[in-house]
Amino acid sequence: MPLPESTEWVEFCRRAADAARDAVHAYGSTAERAVETGRGEGGDTAYVIDRAAEDAVFGEIEGLGVPVLAVSEERGEVAVGGGGDVRIVIDPVDGSLNAKRGLPFACVSIAIASGPRMGDVDVGWVAELDPRLTSEDEPRRGRDWWAVKGEGAFRDGERLPQLRSGDLEVLGLETARPELVAAASSAIESVGARRIRALGSVAMTLCLVAAGQLDGMVSLRPIRSVDAAAAQLLVTEAGGAVSFPADDQLSLEMRSRVLAARDPALLERLQSTFV
Repeated sequence: MPLPESTEWVEFCRRAADAARDAVHAYGSTAERAVETGRGEGGDTAYVIDRAAEDAVFGEIEGLGVPVLAVSEERGEVAVGGGGDVRIVIDPVDGSLNAKRGLPFACVSIAIASGPRMGDVDVGWVAELDPRLTSEDEPRRGRDWWAVKGEGAFRDGERLPQLRSGDLEVLGLETARPELVAAASSAIESVGARRIRALGSVAMTLCLVAAGQLDGMVSLRPIRSVDAAAAQLLVTEAGGAVSFPADDQLSLEMRSRVLAARDPALLERLQSTFV
């Protein structure tokens, strides 16, 4: 049987994210983190830190002793305990390049869902990775972001305030590939953003929309469900709006742009410009 209470799933996410953090932080240099281990089931190059973080999360999943369907970037879709109605959607390291280079805005992303679509996500957890590369004695943590459907969104235990309508001052972009940014330059200009930011992590960019630090975000190429499943719940629980115009399935095959904004009117403006 699935765990009965959302609070128990929250505690599971906390444990799993901390285990993944420890696994990544065991690699203390760019050279150690940059070792490639082939391609993951999601199609991207998997670094040793991706595999280590994923192994740590799966260790916690297996310790639950309940049947679940795990959807993870590197291993793909895995029926744990024979599989079940509950889905655990995992991006072991979102922003792997940032994590490899010791840059901010890399995280562990874990979503718990009762069905096959983004709207079925009941708990989302995003754990920032400490960008420091050198080994240190003190615990190494980043901020913890989470949301529970119907109960709000939180950052380090404090509820995020509800988002309100406002100007498009800062727009987050996901993918910073020069050719895609160049191709979208006219759209970026026409949407009226005063400034743009490209952080290198879909999940962290969505978290910053949820916190009102970014007014909106657009991915310039399709993303996967594992990139956004957890953080999109933070946006909606904070009163913002999110769209996956091509596909919202919680599967590894899912590919869609993601757009998010502090209010539905701004989201519509972004969609009419970029999609």
